[in-house]
Amino acid sequence: MVSPPESTELIFTDPLVVADLRTFIARARAAEDGAVRLQATGTVLATYICILRPRILGEAIPTVLGLRTMPLAAPANVDTTVALASVSDRLARMADDDVVLQVPPTTVTESWTGVLPPRSGWEPRGDLSAELVETAARNGIREVAETVPNNPGALIVNSARGAIWGRSIEDLAVEVPAGAAFGAFALGFLAGEERPLVLTNGRWTRISTSRGHVLSRIPTVI
Repeated sequence: MVSPPESTELIFTDPLVVADLRTFIARARAAEDGAVRLQATGTVLATYICILRPRILGEAIPTVLGLRTMPLAAPANVDTTVALASVSDRLARMADDDVVLQVPPTTVTESWTGVLPPRSGWEPRGDLSAELVETAARNGIREVAETVPNNPGALIVNSARGAIWGRSIEDLAVEVPAGAAFGAFALGFLAGEERPLVLTNGRWTRISTSRGHVLSRIPTVI
C-alpha cells in the first residue's frame, strides 16, 4: 500500500484550538527552547515537546515529555520534528481567525524523538493531589537555583539537575520523578482542583489531566 503524501499544512477546527497550541508552544519554549514533534494521522494532531532529558551517557536525569492532542478539521498526514521557534514564528504571523498552520519544512534531529512512549497499554495507578505536584515542582525549581553556583560548568549543572529532578515525589505509592511534576507545572497542565491521573507502561510513567499529559522515563544508569 502506498503511503499518503506528507501534508504541508494543518487545518484546525477553530481559532481557539490555534490559541491553545500557541500557549503550549510558548510554555514549552520558556522551559526548554528546543524542538517539537508533530504527528498527525487523520483528524488528530499529537504534539510532543521535551522538558528534560539526559545530556550525556549515564546521566540520572529522566526524560520528561509534554504531550497535547488537538482536533483537526481536515485529515492530515504529518510526522516531523521541527524547531519550536519555527512553529512559534508561524503561529505569530497567523490572524486571530486563521486556522491553517503551515508545517515548517526544515527539520531538526533530536535524540528524544527516537524513544517516544507507547500510545496504548497504559495501566491506571490512581491519582494525585494537584497541590502535591505543584509543591514538588516549586521545591525542585528552588533547589536547582540554590544548588547550582554562578557560572557553573555543564557537568555541575547536569549533576544537580539529575539529582533533583530524577528523585521520586515523596509519599506516593508509584514512582513518579520530580521532573514530571516540573513538566506538569511548567506547561500549565495543573487545572484547579482536578486530580492528575497516574498511569504506567513499562519504564514510562504518565501524569494526565484535561489539559495534557506529561510522560517520564527514568534512565538506566550505567
